[in-house]
Amino acid sequence: MIDRDSLPKLAGDLALALREEVEPLLGHHPGRAHAGAGEGGDITFEIDERAEAFMERFLADRAPDVAFYSEDRGFVSPGPEPNWVLVVDPIDGTRPAMAGFESACVSVAAAPMSPEARLADVEVGCIVEIKSGTSFLATRGEGVEPAATLSANTALDRMFWCYGLRGRPAVPMAEVLGELIDGSSVGGSTFDLGSATYDMTRILTGQLDAYVEPGPRLIADIPGMRQRFEQVGGGAVLNNSPYDLAAAVLCLEEGGAIVTDAYGRPLGERPLLGSGEEFQISCVAAANPELHGAICESLDAGIKRLEAAVK
Repeated sequence: MIDRDSLPKLAGDLALALREEVEPLLGHHPGRAHAGAGEGGDITFEIDERAEAFMERFLADRAPDVAFYSEDRGFVSPGPEPNWVLVVDPIDGTRPAMAGFESACVSVAAAPMSPEARLADVEVGCIVEIKSGTSFLATRGEGVEPAATLSANTALDRMFWCYGLRGRPAVPMAEVLGELIDGSSVGGSTFDLGSATYDMTRILTGQLDAYVEPGPRLIADIPGMRQRFEQVGGGAVLNNSPYDLAAAVLCLEEGGAIVTDAYGRPLGERPLLGSGEEFQISCVAAANPELHGAICESLDAGIKRLEAAVK
């Protein structure tokens, strides 16, 4: 029977085992074959399917009383009343993984099982970089290992930061993010590394100052924007789901970083289990409150520009 004290080891062992399963496949072209569509509507590649199948076998053997929710399988329960649920993205950054890049991670979060579970209920978060094996482990109220080294930068024009364009319409996203992109293009830098988990953990290492993903806010605030996202996403809306962020949010919060949605609101009350459009989450993560506030002000201005542009 798994209890809270054994959750960090279970999450860590699963993340490391998935890394060992997938690492030999990095950069191999056969892994790019399409194997269907995941629970959230994104393409499932062969490399994803292999990771998901391995995870099912691992948990059936090591933790048969624990439920899980994953990108491609959705919710899977071993029985009617599991005590815990693992929220797993076996490969966060599938496309970088298929290209053999560093920016692909295994993400595992653990929470008490409840259909109404929220991000604030996550007790343990573990992230392992697939190529390097570098890991991050956070337990609520106990900090993150290794300890965070957060940037002290508060200036937008010196910001090193990430955003993601996979499945998002480029022109509307550029309108909203343009002020930030232009402002930091010389004195700082911008990156699209293909993995929200990798992007966010770069804040913990001090390599980046921020991660900005406003996609769901564009859909909520701008009439007709859902159709633009569906056009790019092949009929699906593809933004970050809880399984993308659950472990990373806990790691960053335990490391002292600031994490909210694109309105500046806390994420704790957002549902943990789900992947449809209604569960998708915008995100602004920053190394300090001053920088976070400046980013949110710039996003507000960007939304106004986009509103004016589409009228």
